[in-house]
Amino acid sequence: MPLSMNREVFITCAVTGSGSTQDKSPHVPRSPKEIAKSAIAAAEAGAAVVHCHVRDPETGAPSRELSLYREVTEHIRASGTDVVLNLTAGMGGDIVFSGAEEPLPLSDGTDMIGASARVAHVAECLPEICTLDCGTMNFAEADYVMTNTPGMLQAMGAQMTELGVKPEIEAFDTGHLWYAKQLVADGIIAPDALVQLCMGVPWGAPDDLNTFMAMVNNVPSEWTFSAFALGRNQMAYVAASVLAGGNVRVGLEDNLMLERGVLAENYQLVEKARGIIERMGARILGPEDVRKKLRLSKRMPKG
Repeated sequence: MPLSMNREVFITCAVTGSGSTQDKSPHVPRSPKEIAKSAIAAAEAGAAVVHCHVRDPETGAPSRELSLYREVTEHIRASGTDVVLNLTAGMGGDIVFSGAEEPLPLSDGTDMIGASARVAHVAECLPEICTLDCGTMNFAEADYVMTNTPGMLQAMGAQMTELGVKPEIEAFDTGHLWYAKQLVADGIIAPDALVQLCMGVPWGAPDDLNTFMAMVNNVPSEWTFSAFALGRNQMAYVAASVLAGGNVRVGLEDNLMLERGVLAENYQLVEKARGIIERMGARILGPEDVRKKLRLSKRMPKG
C-alpha cells in the first residue's frame, strides 16, 4: 500500500488512563480538578481532543464514579478553553480469575457491570466522543481479562448512537476492526466511524510497523483513524500514523517520559508531537475543525 500522508492532523491527549501509574510520576493527575487542569493545558498546547478517565482523588486508583466524571467535565467546560471531550467507557469490563488451577470464584479486582451502567456517565455528561473497546483480550496481568462480548458491544454502541455521542472504536488487534465493521453493517454505529489503533498493549497488536500497516489496511477508507504506541515508541508513532494517513494520540495514559530520565507532563507531550507533525509539513486541526470533520455534536449535560 503506498503511503498517503495526512496533511491535516488532530492530536488527542490521553490525560490519565486507568493503569497503575499514579505512583510512578507526580505528573499523573488524580483529582477531577487536576485531571481537568492537565486536559486544559494539553488543549492550549494543541490537543483538539482530550481523552479522560477518572481516579480516586485520595489513592489515585482508577474509578468509574459518576460524580468524578461530572466534576471533570464541568471544570473543562467552565474553563473557556475549547476542546473536544472524549470520555472512556472502558471501565466495568474487568474479570480477574483466581488462578490457573482454580479460576473460580473470581478474584478481587473483578468489576463486571451491565451496558447501561458502563455508559451512565456518558449519558450524564454528554461528551462529543466516548470510547468503545471493540473486543475481549488478555492484558499483561496473568489472570485478568478485559471483557467486551458482542452482545455487550451491541448494547453499548446502540446507546452511544442514541445519545448522539460518537463512539471511538478502540482496536487492540485486527479482529477488533473486523467486529467494528460488523457493528457498522448492523447499523449500530454510523458508517463514518472513528477508530483508535492501540499498538503495543500486551497482549494485543505489537507495535512493529508490519502489524501497524496490517491494522491501517483494515480500516475502511470512509473511517477516520488515529494511533498510538506505549512507552518509548509514543513519538515514533506520531510520525508513523501521520505518514500512514492517520491522526495522533499522546499523553500520560500511554507514556510517562518526555525523554530518557525526564518525566513528562501532558502538555509537553502534546508540544513534542505538534513539533513533529508540523515539521512533517502537516497542519494541526483545532477542536472546531475536528467537530466538522467528524460531525460531532457539542452539547451541555442534562439538567
